[in-house]
Amino acid sequence: MRSLDPRVRYVWAMQALVAAAIFGALAGGVAYVVDPDYLWVGGLVFVGVGTLTVGLALARYRVWRYQVRSDSLFLHRGVLTRVRTVVPYVRIQHVDSNRGPVERVAGLATVVVYTAGSRGADVTIPGLTPEQAEALQERLKRLAIVAEGEDAV
Repeated sequence: MRSLDPRVRYVWAMQALVAAAIFGALAGGVAYVVDPDYLWVGGLVFVGVGTLTVGLALARYRVWRYQVRSDSLFLHRGVLTRVRTVVPYVRIQHVDSNRGPVERVAGLATVVVYTAGSRGADVTIPGLTPEQAEALQERLKRLAIVAEGEDAV
């Protein structure tokens, strides 16, 4: 089982703090409209939500694992609800590698696996270096081509 690059913790933590800042600003705005003396509620919401979501981001990193098996891609993730996903190579339609602006700053990339019969991406593997993402994309592509003639699980 492979884990994600440790830098993904910072990306997830920053995303969590941005969400906490938005919630804090909204709570502060509502509190100010109700009574200007309660503006401190926004800061309290920011600290509470920020602490909770950053903690969840760090726990998410500790749990996230993936493995390229001989017949399928296996993922294990989830903090509150553990999710184990098995993607048979015969079901893979195509594999993308992408890097958003935050990921580029952190030097990370995400591999997105699209499977047959789905409307969107079924599987994403975040927190990879660009080199790892490119190698994984190429490996999954080769394994999907080899598995093309086999039956699905």
